[in-house]
Amino acid sequence: MITPNSQSPNPKPATNGLLTTLKRFLLWAPVLVYMAGIFYLSAQSSPPAPSRIPDKLQHAVEYFGFGLVVFRAVAGGLGSRVTAAHAKATMLIVIVYAISDELHQLFVPLRTADVRDALADVVGASIALIACWAWHIIAAPRDRIPTPKS
Repeated sequence: MITPNSQSPNPKPATNGLLTTLKRFLLWAPVLVYMAGIFYLSAQSSPPAPSRIPDKLQHAVEYFGFGLVVFRAVAGGLGSRVTAAHAKATMLIVIVYAISDELHQLFVPLRTADVRDALADVVGASIALIACWAWHIIAAPRDRIPTPKS
């Protein structure tokens, strides 16, 4: 039993908590900045966008980037392995934000909500997860790749 005057059995340096907080901030700040950027663009009655690129492709590209930064935050870095838990958490965040983005547009003059836009968003984030998974395989050190036994 630990009393108020006794030492904890495993004291941690004070800097450990600070480093953890700093790491979390550095992982999640880009997500919040990206979300703010999407919100800003969605709040525009006539957002700046290249007219030659189809709307759904713009959505997919925008959410490809969003999927990358969300995965990076969820997994603790881009070099992390894509696990089912990381993929589910990433997609949950992306889907909820894509839906809220479309609902937000209902209140913006000259904008409408479109379920196909949200689907394009999800496709973009899904491609980002596939890219992270492929990158993990490509970038894996050769000593971590199992060799077939003959």
